[in-house]
Amino acid sequence: MNTLRIEQLKQFIEEEPNEPFNVYALAMEYLNVQPDEARVYFDQLLAKYPDYLPTYYHAAALYAERDERERAAALYAEGIALAQKQQNQKTLLELKRAQQAFEEDDDDW
Repeated sequence: MNTLRIEQLKQFIEEEPNEPFNVYALAMEYLNVQPDEARVYFDQLLAKYPDYLPTYYHAAALYAERDERERAAALYAEGIALAQKQQNQKTLLELKRAQQAFEEDDDDW
């Protein structure tokens, strides 16, 4: 974990409180080393910036890894609907593939 980067991102959030990318970047910085902290920032993004599409893929995957399957399924569905609304074909395809893998994993339970 890059503590200098984290401090810079927190500073950016203070300077630009309405910029979702800074919160997203902070969540991503925490994702592999402190997933509980990443979850806090993903949840903040989902509540405050529900139209910020990049959040859905990683937040859903995090919830799936934490075995919170209902929340993960809902986030995949919401992300897919948002990608369709925004006509973002690349992200739509990525979310659909991730959702399919998630559902196939669910079948193994």
